[in-house]
Amino acid sequence: MWEEKNNKLYRKFQFKNFSEAFAFMTRVAKEAEKMDHHPDIKLSYNSVDIGLTTHDINGISSNDITLARKSDELL
Repeated sequence: MWEEKNNKLYRKFQFKNFSEAFAFMTRVAKEAEKMDHHPDIKLSYNSVDIGLTTHDINGISSNDITLARKSDELL
């Protein structure tokens, strides 16, 4: 589930292994690039941490919510 922390939407995704985590991270990155909205992403073996915020407003925007929804759909 997505959480709101420090003016960001945050979620940790868990996978079976590094390859699945990396593939997911790549799918999210491609979607973010299409939106021209770039998240903070951290990959660690079988987990991917994503933080979404809109720096222009120092908070969460509709773009963050949209990318969060699309990330969930990419699982």
